[in-house]
Amino acid sequence: MKERLADGAYALGWAAVKRLPEPVARGLFAQIADVAWRRRGKGVQRLEANLARVHPEADADRLRELSRAGMRSYLRYWMESFRLPAWSLARIADAITVKNIEQLDEVMASGRGAVLALPHMANWDLAGAWIASAGGYPFTTVAERLKPESLFDRFVAYREGLGMEVLALTGSEVSVIGTLARRLRAGGLVCLVGDRDLSAAGVPVDFFGEQTRMPAGPAALAQQTGAALFPVTLWYDGPMLRAEVHPEIAVPDAGDRKERTASMVQSLADVWAEGIREHSVDWHMLQKLWLADLTGPQPVRGSQ
Repeated sequence: MKERLADGAYALGWAAVKRLPEPVARGLFAQIADVAWRRRGKGVQRLEANLARVHPEADADRLRELSRAGMRSYLRYWMESFRLPAWSLARIADAITVKNIEQLDEVMASGRGAVLALPHMANWDLAGAWIASAGGYPFTTVAERLKPESLFDRFVAYREGLGMEVLALTGSEVSVIGTLARRLRAGGLVCLVGDRDLSAAGVPVDFFGEQTRMPAGPAALAQQTGAALFPVTLWYDGPMLRAEVHPEIAVPDAGDRKERTASMVQSLADVWAEGIREHSVDWHMLQKLWLADLTGPQPVRGSQ
C-alpha cells in the first residue's frame, strides 16, 4: 500500500504541478519545505547531522538556519523536476549557466568520450536536460531501481523524455559497466551521481575529515576507456541554476588499478567537498553517509 501511495503521489505531482503558474508552484513547495522542516522528521534531522560535518563551527541555531534553507532547496528540486517535462528547450537553456563547459567541448570534439561525475546538489536533472539539449550531448546515466516497479518506470520515462539513456543499477540482464564502457569508447558522454555508495562496496575516502565510501564507477570507467573524468558541482543562484565543470582528474602514473582508482575517487571527493562547503544548502543529502553513522550512533546537533 505504501509503495502504491508513493507511485500515486509522484504521478499526481507530474500531472498537476506542471500546470500551476510558476510563482504559485514555488510558493507551494516552499511552504511544504517549511512544514517538513518544522516537524523535524528523520530526513531533516539527518540533513542537519550531515551539515554539522560540513560546518563544524556552526552552533545549533545556525544548523537550523542551514537545514531550513536546505529543505527549501530540496523541495525546489522536486518542484522543478515535476515541471521540467513541460519546459521548452529555450526555457531549459535560459535556466542554467555552465562554467568551463569548453573543457567538455574540447574532449567531445576529439572523440575521446567523457564522464561527468557530480554530487546530489541543486537540480542534477535540469543540468542533465541542459547537457542533452542546449549542450548538444545526449548521454547515458544509471538509476537506482525503485519500488514499486511502476514508480521506477515513471522515473526512467521522465529522464528519457529529457534526453537521457537510463540504465537500471540492478535487476537487469544488461551489463551496466559494459554498456557505459561501450558508450565511452564510442566517444559518448556518461553522467553519474557519485557522492553516495549504494553497493556497500565503494572506495573509502576522507570527506570533511571523516571516512565514508563513494562509488568506484566514474574513476574505473575513465581508466578502462581512456575517457576524461570531470567533477561537476551545482548550486542555485536566485532563479538560476549554476554549474561548474572542474579540471579533469587524470589517471595517476603510479600504483596498481585499485590504488589509481582510490586516488581518483578521493580527488573527486575533495572537489565536491569544496563545492558543498561553499553551497551547502544545495547539497541534498538527507540520508546517512558517513561510516560512523552507518555503523554507530547518529550524531544530531540541532535543537529540538
